[in-house]
Amino acid sequence: MNLLAELKKHFPYIQFVHSQEKILQTVFSGKSALAIMPTGSGKSLCYQFPAKVGQNLVLVISPLIALMQDQEKKALDLGIRGAAIHSGISGSERVRKYQKLKDKQYQLLFVTPERFRKKEFRDSLSANTVDLLVVDEAHCISLWGHDFRPDYSKISEFRKDIGNPTVLALTATATPSTQDDIIKQLGLAEQCETIYGGMERTELAISVEDVYSNEDKNDKIFHLLNTKNGSQVVYFLLIESLVKFSNFLRGKKIEHLVYHGDLGKDQRASSLNRFIKNENVLMLATPAFGLGIDKPNIRQIFNYEIPGSIESYFQEIGRAGRDGQHAEAHLFLSDDDLSISMEFIKWAYPEKEFIQKFYYMLEENSISLLQEGFSFYREKLSFKNRRDYRVESAYNILERWGCVIPLSEVLSDENNYAAQKGFKVTLREPTETDFKNENQKVLFQHQNKKLLDIYSWAKNETKCRLGAIYEYFGADYIECGKCDWCHENQ
Repeated sequence: MNLLAELKKHFPYIQFVHSQEKILQTVFSGKSALAIMPTGSGKSLCYQFPAKVGQNLVLVISPLIALMQDQEKKALDLGIRGAAIHSGISGSERVRKYQKLKDKQYQLLFVTPERFRKKEFRDSLSANTVDLLVVDEAHCISLWGHDFRPDYSKISEFRKDIGNPTVLALTATATPSTQDDIIKQLGLAEQCETIYGGMERTELAISVEDVYSNEDKNDKIFHLLNTKNGSQVVYFLLIESLVKFSNFLRGKKIEHLVYHGDLGKDQRASSLNRFIKNENVLMLATPAFGLGIDKPNIRQIFNYEIPGSIESYFQEIGRAGRDGQHAEAHLFLSDDDLSISMEFIKWAYPEKEFIQKFYYMLEENSISLLQEGFSFYREKLSFKNRRDYRVESAYNILERWGCVIPLSEVLSDENNYAAQKGFKVTLREPTETDFKNENQKVLFQHQNKKLLDIYSWAKNETKCRLGAIYEYFGADYIECGKCDWCHENQ
């Protein structure tokens, strides 16, 4: 197959970019691949192309509904018979899509890994031949990755059920050790090629600046804002910091949007839609904001506090400059930020006693999870600090071990658990083997090292900012010529 000719025939592009062609050559030869493709490097084409020109189904496993909705729309705009099946669609639409899947009407299908638990889905999928299984955000499969998702670890089993198709694993953020774990978890140890693509962000200028207080940060960001030239995002670890900065901007009469976990679902959706549709927008957000957003004109990214890892940081700043034009990333660093990030990591890996106590609370009172969410349990277990999110972490851990019903199922309208008398979210009590196999203390130490890695990177005075990030991900060191270090050392 002449890949370039097919590209020009079926897509509005005249050439491949970064490693797209190499990835497609690999999967069309029947060999699986792990592609390290940072945000904005054109990974969507790597599954759109096989779906458009192939004879059978391309199945994409994706972690977030927002990602799937965006990609479903893009596929349809390209004339690809695509669909996304997830808990956010109505029951009637789900039935309609299941029938179309059973009738082999789709070329490209997006689902979360949790969808494989549904018998109706598995039955409809079984009518199809899957030529390519795409694992998007593949770092979610690794305990050592920065965003582990329990059902990702079952993808190798799903793959066997659908005939062991060729696999394309995609991630923007995986260190060499995480890459090895992804390949191992997918069962591809001897039949997978690792491809680096589009690591270089030639349009991006990074600067790191030491500050002494939040007031100092506020003033510096305020003077750097340019609300007439593209969009801008300020990232916060703490909702409390976000709200205070929002009040500061209101006092300066600066229009802006906010996005964080304390907002209702409709409020978050409204902020997201306004951000996508408007040209020059300022968004204040916590880290979950931005996944799957392909907005080309983000000119500046600000990090109010230091992220927990280089992986998270590179993903966030990678949302700037997707149009290839100059963009800037500003990180403000204070000594307090490090202690805040260390506290976040501690909360992400709660001790054994906390997990057990939370499980027993869920066993005695599951209905409060539906009625009040985690806040009910947090007040009982974490009364000293309202920011403490150990209950959410504990639920994720219990879900991973199969001790509780997955949260996505609990909250889904598909199941209507609230109407079930005597509903219990618990399935089985965690065992000593569970605690031994996934040692929270070891994971805590690993994540602490990641935090120290980014802190060392931020304090570094001997290397280019971007070049050091490339090295961290196992790619070649290349000086960018734009960051604060390069400017000082040219």
